[in-house]
Amino acid sequence: MTAGRFASFGLAALLFSGLAGMSLAQDTPPPERDKFRWPLRGAIVKPFKAGTNDGIDVAAPVGEAVHAAADGVCIAAGEEIKSYGKLVVIRHDNGFVTVYAGNSEIEVKEGDKVRRGQIIAKSGQIGGAPSPRLHFELRKDGQAIDPVRSLVPL
Repeated sequence: MTAGRFASFGLAALLFSGLAGMSLAQDTPPPERDKFRWPLRGAIVKPFKAGTNDGIDVAAPVGEAVHAAADGVCIAAGEEIKSYGKLVVIRHDNGFVTVYAGNSEIEVKEGDKVRRGQIIAKSGQIGGAPSPRLHFELRKDGQAIDPVRSLVPL
């Protein structure tokens, strides 16, 4: 399933595809074994705020390597979707999904198995954003959770 096939359904369909029937997530970080790596180095320029910013925006120059936060399978990659720009969505074995948006280039395709730390995209600039950045989301059972609490230092 490509991002293009989901464009008419919106990002919600993309993020929640294949996740139906799961219970709602708690806003608690995953256990230590499920911690994620930062997708790139940079300052947080827009923090998580449920319903307003369902992830974090990390400052990064255009073309900076974006890394997979954990092992998983790419379930969507490519086409621009609304204010997310070019994005990559990865499903992880532990029930989490990570979203990497606002990219200038995509290095993976749907169905690719990815490894923690693998380069999956190059950062870019999202539509109306005042500066280049990566928008990064962490979701559990379809619900956005604050990724900062689940990230280990690089």
